[in-house]
Order: sequence, then structure tokens, then C-alpha cells
Amino acid sequence: MFGGLRTATHVLTAHTRAALNSPNLYRNISSARPLHAHFSSATHRPSHVLQRLEILGRQRRSFNAILGSRSPLLLGIEPRFFSANRSAHANEQAHPLPTLSPPSVGRWLLLSSALVFGIIVVGGVTRLTESGLSISEWRPITGILPPLSQAQWDEEFRKYQATPEFKILNHSMTLDDFKRIFYMEWAHRVMGRVVGVAFVLPLAYFAFTRKLTRGLTTRLSAMALLIGFQGFLGWYMVQSGLSEDLLDQPGAVPRVSQYRLAAHLGTAVVLYGAMLSTGLAVLRDWKFAIQGKWSGLLAKDLEPVLKNPIVRKFRRRAWLLTSLVFLTAMSGAFVAGLDAGLVYNEFPLMGGRLAPPTDELMNPAYAKQADKSDLWWRNLLENPSTVQFDHRVLAVTTYLSTGLLYTSTLAPAMRAALPALTRRLAVTAFALANVQVALGITTLLYLVPVPLAAAHQAGSIALLSSMIALCLSLRAPGGATKLWRQAITAKRKP
Repeated sequence: MFGGLRTATHVLTAHTRAALNSPNLYRNISSARPLHAHFSSATHRPSHVLQRLEILGRQRRSFNAILGSRSPLLLGIEPRFFSANRSAHANEQAHPLPTLSPPSVGRWLLLSSALVFGIIVVGGVTRLTESGLSISEWRPITGILPPLSQAQWDEEFRKYQATPEFKILNHSMTLDDFKRIFYMEWAHRVMGRVVGVAFVLPLAYFAFTRKLTRGLTTRLSAMALLIGFQGFLGWYMVQSGLSEDLLDQPGAVPRVSQYRLAAHLGTAVVLYGAMLSTGLAVLRDWKFAIQGKWSGLLAKDLEPVLKNPIVRKFRRRAWLLTSLVFLTAMSGAFVAGLDAGLVYNEFPLMGGRLAPPTDELMNPAYAKQADKSDLWWRNLLENPSTVQFDHRVLAVTTYLSTGLLYTSTLAPAMRAALPALTRRLAVTAFALANVQVALGITTLLYLVPVPLAAAHQAGSIALLSSMIALCLSLRAPGGATKLWRQAITAKRKP
């Protein structure tokens, strides 16, 4: 329909051509002013040309009504139909804008991270209720269905009765008791499958429709592989608690290896953090490209803030604190794997003193090498007393570091330099740190009840989430985002 405009211009006088190429013509078309106003006298008004231009004006106004006069699509169309902009349009075609992932990609990633958050909490409850060894087989496809008949339930129960956990701890368990722990582990495994499907299928769609940048496609594909590896790692962890060797060890407790448990949890937390940070980054990049806003700042004010030495120092401290939060959460996995939360149920003392005796913390009995060269690290990772002490030290360090980070935002120079969003997230992180410390202490004092312990684990992920969001608030926009912002800004100029 716009091709008629080029045909019409061949019959216009030089005066009419100048009027057509002027910016005022476009503004009048989009603002619905009569096109006759652009011609100084009746002698310059060929009726068939003016009728054609009036039709084009009405079509243009219809597009504006549908898409919005400031839509990026219209802004991309505007220069293409006026001869004064032909060279600029040719250059634009030679150098097209790179792909920028839309908000739907970011929202999908945040939903995926929420599912992973849920499976982390359910996994913690599975461990706390000692349900993780109730299913002694790994059936990725057929295992999605629970037993549906009495015969199937009897068969599953017979399999469980052959495990060390039943023979040593649960030899008096009934079928109804078994069903309760079975359904807990089954729900955990089904959630893992749901996470995989909810991630892989949308990933394939977004990749096929080319809504992902090349780097983002690679990163998300790595996450998909990590989901599959996580399923294998979960079964590898369960196998450690099904070993028949436990029956030959005096005083052995049938439970999964704390090393494999920590690896399983650590992989899930890494996957969660990757999904959350990538989803937030996609949404923030889109908002900056379209609206020119970043952490409450306008585009023109962003670069000086991010290059400020005070802000850069704050950002480094924030990332270090994020790493400390992750390390503390991993130490919690060793506490859970060794049932170390049941050793000293008091705080802040341990047996009436700030730390247990040295010979208890570094017990030679845990060393397996003749020269005792493995004494220190085996006690750090296998001695329940030492593991609980380490977790306390890391937790208190994390709490104090979070408080110091928040306090630093109150200084006048730092307050003036940091974006408002960053300051709010620092408050959120410190508030969550307070909640997490309270949950940890009460979990310890009340002998690790399931609701409190599960809330404590969820609190660690919530604190990590707030720190990831805080660090991202000081992240610079991506290269593609900046190019989009520059192009949209240039096209919006009169």
C-alpha cells in the first residue's frame, strides 16, 4: 500500500516533492492533520495525488491505532518510505540489529527457577523424613506412576524390606507406614521430571522461533544438560544408602553419603541460581532497551554510576558475600547428611563452651591414612561435631557480612552513589539474614523438627536469591541491549 506513494511522487512538482520529503508531512500523517495543508496553493493540488495521499494518511492512522504511535515496530517503519532517509535505511539493512530475547523468555526462566526452588525444599523434607531410600530402583520413564494395585504395593514393599534401612532401622514398619515415605520420595522424583519437561520444551520452542541470542542458547542448553545430570546424580546419591556393606559395619547408620548429598544439593542450587539470574537479566535488558531504565536510573546516568570506584568496590563485596552464602548452604548439606544438627542442641555455646575440645574437633579416629595426613579434612567433612561447628562459624560470618554490607549503604557517599534498587535489595538481604539466623537457632534448640528445618533450608535459598538480585542490579546492560537502545533512541528523535 505504501508503494503508491512512490508512484505518486513522480507526478509532483519540485515544490510538492520538497513538501513530501519534509518531516512535517510525516508528523501530520500520524497526527491526522489534512494533507492539503502542505501545499501552498490550489495550483499545486493534483486531485488524484491528494486523494491517494489522504488514503495513505487514513491507513497510517489505522496502524497507529492498532500498534500505538510510539511502538518500536512503527519506529522501525517510519524512515523507510521517505526519500530523505533512503541511505539511512540501506545502512540499517546492511547492519541489522542483533536478537534481543523478549520478556516471555525471562518469565519462563523465573517460573523454571521457582520449580527448582520447590524441588529443593521438597528434597529437604524427603531427607528430614528419611524417605529418600524408600524407592530402591531408578526408572526414569515408568517410575512416573506409583503402584496402582495391592499386588504392586506388596512388590514395592518387598523391595524395601531388602534394603539396609529396613533391616537396621525400620524392621517393624507396616505397609501403611511405607506408603507415607514412598509417596514423599515419589513426589520428589516426579517434580524432577516436571522441571525437565517445563524447561526443555519451551527451550526448544524459543530456539526454533529464534527468540534467543547465540550466547543465551548455549547457556540454556547447558542448563538442560545439568537437569539431566541432576537426575543421575540423585540416583547415584540414593545408591550410597542402599549398599549392603552397611550391614557389615558395627553401629552403621543407613543413610546417603554426605558427599553425594552435598553434590546433589549444590547442583540444584547452581541450576536455580543460573535460571534466576538469567531470567532477571533478560527482563532487565528488555526494559532498558525499550524504556531506557536500569535499576531506577535513566540510560544517560547509568554509565557514570557503574564506573564509580565506590560502586565497583561495593559490587565486588556483594559477589564475595554471595559466594559465602552459597558456601554456608553447602555446609548445611553436610550437617543434614551426618545428622550433625542433633549433636549440640544449644546456642551460642557447644557443651558449655564456645567450641568443643580440640581433640573432639580433630578426632584421630576419623583419619584413615597411617600417617594421619587426612586428619584435618576428614574431620571437617565427616566428624559431626566439627561439621556443626563449621556451619555455625560460616553462618555467623555470613550474618555479620550481610549486616556490614547493609550498613555500608547508609554512608552518605555510598547512598548517593548506589541506585535506589540496590539499596532496597541490601535491606532485603539483611532482613532475610535475620530471619535465617532465627530459623537456624530455633531448629537447633528444638532438635531439628521437620517444619523448622525445611523453612531453614528454604531461607538459605531466599537469602541467596536476594544477593543474586542485588549483584544483578549493578550489572551493565549487554552489548545487544545497548545497540537496541541506541537504535530506538535515534528513531524517536524528530
